[in-house]
Amino acid sequence: MSSSPLRVGLIGYGFAGQTFHAPVLSAVPGLELAAVASSQPDKVRADWPGVAVEPDSAALLARPDIDLVVIAAPNAQHHPLAQAALEAGRHVVVDKPFTLDAAQARELAALAAQQGRLLSVYQNRRFDADFLTLRALLASGQLGRPVYFESHFDRFRPQVRERWREQAVPGAGLWVDLGAHLLDQAVQLFGRPDTLQLDTAALRDGAQVEDYFHAVLRYETGPHAPLRVVLHATTLAAHAAPRYLVHGTRGSYVKQGVDPQEDALRAGARPGGDDWGVDPLLGDLKVVAVENWVRDSSVPNHRGNYVAYYAAVRDAILGVGPNPVPPEQAVALMELLDLGTRSAREGRALSP
Repeated sequence: MSSSPLRVGLIGYGFAGQTFHAPVLSAVPGLELAAVASSQPDKVRADWPGVAVEPDSAALLARPDIDLVVIAAPNAQHHPLAQAALEAGRHVVVDKPFTLDAAQARELAALAAQQGRLLSVYQNRRFDADFLTLRALLASGQLGRPVYFESHFDRFRPQVRERWREQAVPGAGLWVDLGAHLLDQAVQLFGRPDTLQLDTAALRDGAQVEDYFHAVLRYETGPHAPLRVVLHATTLAAHAAPRYLVHGTRGSYVKQGVDPQEDALRAGARPGGDDWGVDPLLGDLKVVAVENWVRDSSVPNHRGNYVAYYAAVRDAILGVGPNPVPPEQAVALMELLDLGTRSAREGRALSP
């Protein structure tokens, strides 16, 4: 590893920048948060004394000491900011969703290749405790062949808030926000589906964009067929459904609750310590043989670790490891998100 840390410039210090990026990347040896571009300099200085604050992205990109630019601005700004950063010769991490559509994603992927710079998307939910546990459980074969998978992000937020994510602006709405996570996890587990059908709705009083979605992914060919995958999110669930539900040819697995890292970061905690990423809500596993239950047990969770994403980015920049979310994966996910949007508009299942 290089003796000098890679210096990071963060664009945007709203919820994503303050909660998910600054504290997580700052916990990685070999990365240094050097500058933040924000219209709220007092908030940045209160959290990160000694870190330079720039008034805008242009000023941050003009700094000669920045190696990696992290973009945590509103979704509509992802493409132009990433383009500017790549053209300035910087490595780039973009918060999800990568861009507004797949065409923009392909443009950035081509530009990164042309510039010879790392381009990655912050898919932190690949490092959730429960997802790491689920992936290992499926790989173990204890459930047999999975035939049905259900994944939920259910929340109870009945009031529409005054923020861009809930306004009728490009890049808003629950499908690109939480769907980007759930769809990415499904693709990581099972690959690209044969068809995708999405239903969306604006269910809350005063909602301007969709605050509910229900997606059905069908796998009719390939190693996981036949398989059905359901991805669901809502902001009006006072009693949340299980985070994961899996049925296989030999058993079932149910996991309640969500990874604890987001709540810890929201509360101002910073990664580190013996209990970081530890999810105490164990999953329930039932395994059968010849139609008789032979095991009913709890499944200990792997430890969640968002820091691992930025550690992998560091290693990829230094040439000692792979990009944790390479552009081709980001483009493929944007194509599926676009497909879902079109499916909801046309009211039918569509093939990628």
